[in-house]
Order: sequence, then C-alpha cells, then structure tokens
Amino acid sequence: MSPDPSVIEFIKNHHVLTLATCAGEVPYCSNMFYALLENEFCLVFTSSGDTRHIAEASQNPIVAGSIVLETEITGKIQGLQFCGKMIKVSGKLKTKAIATYLKRFPYAVLSGTPIRIIEITYAKFTDNRLGFGKKIIWEKSPEAFRL
Repeated sequence: MSPDPSVIEFIKNHHVLTLATCAGEVPYCSNMFYALLENEFCLVFTSSGDTRHIAEASQNPIVAGSIVLETEITGKIQGLQFCGKMIKVSGKLKTKAIATYLKRFPYAVLSGTPIRIIEITYAKFTDNRLGFGKKIIWEKSPEAFRL
C-alpha cells in the first residue's frame, strides 16, 4: 500500500531532513538535503563515509528522522517523523537514485560524495491544516520497525 498522497506531497515540497542514528546507547542527529524516490518511498542523500552518521548507520542501519515545516502558526503545523533502514545502493536503484538527486540538486555533481538511501518503513505525518493534531500513519508492513 502506498503512502497517502498528502505525505508524498509534503516530502516533495521540502528539502532538508534530520537523520537520527545511534551507536551503543548514544544517539546523534545530522541534517542533510534529500530527494524522494516516490515509487520506492525512499529518501536519497549524499554523505561521505567518514561522517559520524554514516559510520553509525554502517553499524546499525535502523534510523529515524524528521522533516518539518517551520512555522509559529499552530493551524499550519506540518511534520513527518519516520523510521527506516539505510540500504545498500546498487544497480538500477543506484542509477535512479543518482539521477533523482542530481535533478533536484545539480550542483551536487561537484561534491563527489556517495549516494545513500533510506528505505522508509514507518511514517507519521502530522497536519494541523486538517484539524489540530491530525495524524496520518503509514507502515510498510506490520513487522516494520518503529519506535
């Protein structure tokens, strides 16, 4: 089952996510630009292997994150919280991920950093435009990891 179209639209309308990783019992957050692979419901970003978040995700590929609309108006609050898994990128998926990311951020071709993918397994979208505290929840499967 695909995520609600409002969730897809929200993700497509933003460009920075906060990624949470964990090593042992010590959490860490980082921010990055992303693009969405809509059909796969995956987030694509670039990051070098010597960053803390990639080192931690290499040890524990289960990650969490958020994408938010920054506003002080309660009736306009929107935000996505997600859980997922950092997956290996290869073959056709890698080609598609690179093309999608470079279409959104063409200057990234200069960075030379590897492409990364987060497969979203759980998403909770809060949209106060639909009513205070209105939540839309999506799970890839009943066994999907979530907090």
